[in-house]
Amino acid sequence: MSTLTAAPPSAGSAEATGTARPRRSKTRLHPLVWVFVVVVMGFSLVPFYWLVSTSLKKGTSLGKGELFPSQPTFDNYLAVFGNGDFLLAMRNSVIIAVVTTVIALVFASFAAYALARLRMRRKALILTLILSVTTFPAIAIAAPLFAIWREIGLYDTLIGLIIPKLTFALPLAIYTLTSFFRDIPRELEESAYVDGATPFQAFRRVILPLAVPGLATTAILVFISVWNEFLLAVTLTSSPAARPVPVAIAFFNGMSEFDVPLGRISAASVIVTIPLVVLVLICQKRIVAGMTAGAVKG
Repeated sequence: MSTLTAAPPSAGSAEATGTARPRRSKTRLHPLVWVFVVVVMGFSLVPFYWLVSTSLKKGTSLGKGELFPSQPTFDNYLAVFGNGDFLLAMRNSVIIAVVTTVIALVFASFAAYALARLRMRRKALILTLILSVTTFPAIAIAAPLFAIWREIGLYDTLIGLIIPKLTFALPLAIYTLTSFFRDIPRELEESAYVDGATPFQAFRRVILPLAVPGLATTAILVFISVWNEFLLAVTLTSSPAARPVPVAIAFFNGMSEFDVPLGRISAASVIVTIPLVVLVLICQKRIVAGMTAGAVKG
């Protein structure tokens, strides 16, 4: 009676070497997807390119609809950097945005951690009320703040701008951070308590390091919203001493009453946009990790 025996694997086969070649799945995107991506990128980048192109034009070339400047020049940028009020406004914007972001993150981290961990009734309603503050129109409080700030001496000061901007930035930070703290397992804190840590030590040494992606994402969102805010800034300031950069650009003047300094305004807008682009590029990994945190449960 004959028996069948399997042939021994050859020396060069995958079974002999103990390594199996993984199969590569080739997924091809539909052409319409690439068309959609190109359209979205064009919609986002073309206006910025047109802004850069306009900032490199001067004189009669500003009125021409040229896609590429025929005689590009950096005179507009030199004029902007030579403007002392614009440099002062840049400093004011940096101070206001950084201070507001730091204060918002500190207070929002404590509030969000409490909302994520404490067991309380109507927690969803509390979060909804907090988030509703960000949707409140700033124009509704601009006039009352103008009158109050003039009475108590906060008008046309940096502190007078930080407080109202913090009012809108803090609810956004609390709502965003609450979801990140909620996704962190409670077992990590319980392990810290077993090791003798206090609640604050567990929060500072265990929870905060794990929430860094969420903190980075929240910081970017708050910084951009504060940096770009215009209505309260133009209402609560009257001199270059406290004006942030969006308001300073609005006060650019031409050579005459009928002259619009389009080239210098475009150059200043490009300069103002660069810090935001650099900030996003530096924190790109943190932002992506923060936006995808909690997306997969396992």
